[in-house]
Amino acid sequence: MSDRIRRGMLIKNNGSEAVEVSLSSRQLRLAPDEEAFITPEEGRSSSLRRALQERSIAIVRPATPAEDEALSERLDAQ
Repeated sequence: MSDRIRRGMLIKNNGSEAVEVSLSSRQLRLAPDEEAFITPEEGRSSSLRRALQERSIAIVRPATPAEDEALSERLDAQ
């Protein structure tokens, strides 16, 4: 079985109030209709899964390899 390459995601707060999600590497706060990229590792977070189940956050689309790389570089610089 070949190893699957995981990609990050673009997520969006589709609610009418701000949402805070505690991820493994950072605290993410999204205003209503705000979008943010998350890493593949952050996508496995239980708090993110809970927000997805509550429908306060939605997955918009997978990140492109270039977007994954840019996010990784930005997080490494912090």
